[in-house]
Amino acid sequence: MTAPLLSTAYFAPVQYYSQLVQCEQVVIERHEHYNKQSYRNRCTIYSANGLLDLVVPIVKNDKPKVFITEVEISYDMLWQKLHFKAIESAYRRSPFFEYYIDDLMVYFNFRYRYLYEFNMQIMHTVCSLIKIPFRVRESHEYIHSGAGIIDLRNSIHPKIHQKNYISPNYNQVFADRWEFKPNLSILDLLFNTGPEAKDLL
Repeated sequence: MTAPLLSTAYFAPVQYYSQLVQCEQVVIERHEHYNKQSYRNRCTIYSANGLLDLVVPIVKNDKPKVFITEVEISYDMLWQKLHFKAIESAYRRSPFFEYYIDDLMVYFNFRYRYLYEFNMQIMHTVCSLIKIPFRVRESHEYIHSGAGIIDLRNSIHPKIHQKNYISPNYNQVFADRWEFKPNLSILDLLFNTGPEAKDLL
C-alpha cells in the first residue's frame, strides 16, 4: 500500500487534509529533525488585509538539530491570545465560525508543552469536525524515501508552489475584496464551508 508521508503541522493546509480523505492511511513522521519556516509551527489564514501567517513560537535549543518530538512551545509571549484574535477577526463573519469555534478553543487556552503533541491533538479534533476517519500512523523510526512511500514531508511547504495540486474552489469571506486564495489553513475551509468540507477535500 502506498501511503503519503507527512510532517506534523499546525492547522495544516487544505492539501494536507486532502491526503487524509483520499488515502487509506497516512504516516506522520515523528523522528525527523525540526525544520524552520514550515507548516510544522505555522499556518496561513485569510485576513481582511490579505494572507496572514500565524506562527507558534518555540523554545530555543542549543543543539544544532532537535527531534520534532522534543520541540517545546514557548509561552514568553501571549501568542495563543493573538492567534485567536486574528482567527476571530478573519472568520467571525464566515458561515460556520460560531458552529466550530468552541471545539477549537482548547488550543488557544490550554498550554501544551510539546509542539508535536499539540499538532496531533489538533489533527484529531479537525478530523472529528470534518467527520473523516483518523487513519493516521506515526512512524516508529525515521523513514527514508522509497517504495510504498509518497514523501510529502517537505513538499507541502509555505515556500513551495504546488504545481500538481488543484485546490477546491469555495466562497471565502474576503474573496469579494481580493481574490480566491487556494490551499490555506484547514480553518479557512472549515469555517467557510462547514459540512461540505469533506466533499471538497
